[in-house]
Amino acid sequence: MSGATPREPAGHREVRVDLGERSYPVRIGSGVRHDLPGVVASTGARRAVVINARLRESVPDPGVPTRWIEVRDGEHAKTLATVERLCQQYAEAGLTRQDVVVSCGGGTTTDLVGLSAALYHRGVAVVHLPTSLLAQVDASVGGKTAVNLPAGKNLVGAYWQPAAVLCDTDFLRTLPVREVLNGYGEIARAHFIGSGDLRGRPVPEQIARCVELKARIVARDERDHGARHLLNYGHTLGHALERATDYRMRHGEAVAVGTVFAGRLAGLLGRIDHDRVVEHHEVVAGYGLGTRLPPAVEDDDLLALMSRDKKALGGFTFVLDGPDGAELVRGVAEPVLRDALRALRSGAA
Repeated sequence: MSGATPREPAGHREVRVDLGERSYPVRIGSGVRHDLPGVVASTGARRAVVINARLRESVPDPGVPTRWIEVRDGEHAKTLATVERLCQQYAEAGLTRQDVVVSCGGGTTTDLVGLSAALYHRGVAVVHLPTSLLAQVDASVGGKTAVNLPAGKNLVGAYWQPAAVLCDTDFLRTLPVREVLNGYGEIARAHFIGSGDLRGRPVPEQIARCVELKARIVARDERDHGARHLLNYGHTLGHALERATDYRMRHGEAVAVGTVFAGRLAGLLGRIDHDRVVEHHEVVAGYGLGTRLPPAVEDDDLLALMSRDKKALGGFTFVLDGPDGAELVRGVAEPVLRDALRALRSGAA
């Protein structure tokens, strides 16, 4: 069963993602990155490659011969060309299937490194040291790895579970305000899929509660056959907004607006009452996030992008709140979507 373990260092929490032989710990707290040498030793790796988007001194010595590769976080780097370059560097470093790749960076880095590790030698162990709030609450956990295509976000990927995730909260101290808000977008959407109200709670608790929620869902449905769709709450419009703005809108910012949209759409479909629609707006705004569409983005562009969403099997598909909680809703009519987008622009609930 996933959950906090009883013997954790003071101020640390550990959540286990329970997937049988692929189970792994997610450790949360100040200084947990210093567990890296022990984690690497537990994999049996003889060498490591560290893909680092932060200062070199941010990552402890893995304890085995290591090749260090510097990268930059960012959606524009999440391409198959970058994956190819990383895999070529793994080969040059002599990495084998018995060795390990370590990522240190935000959600785009954990995605990119996770996919490259999944593909190289058909899979080498990967350990994530997520450094952004968004990566700690969501992107580094659950084994989804992907890169972008010009047609859309995260369209090429694989499921590849890490050996461990070390969410060191010390990394969060230097984040700019916008990057903190970016993480809050994922925390806000978690409110509507089972995390409970996390507004005003300490950040380590917010991270742990989001990871616990994701661990429960992933343990039930590792590969998106059912319950895991819940994690896409707010993401259908969110991904479309990222692509429509050429990623000038950050992922969490876009998911926040997508969460408000999901509330308005569920209200128009009669799935939730007016108070619950308003709650979507209030929760997102309560984290200091925007709740409206960027004025320069056209509805037609958003509809075209949403129609290519990975969940879109048989028409527009969304994860929406309802009387029995959030669930996947297929075949939403385009006129209703236009009404919801119009309401989102006006700010009317």
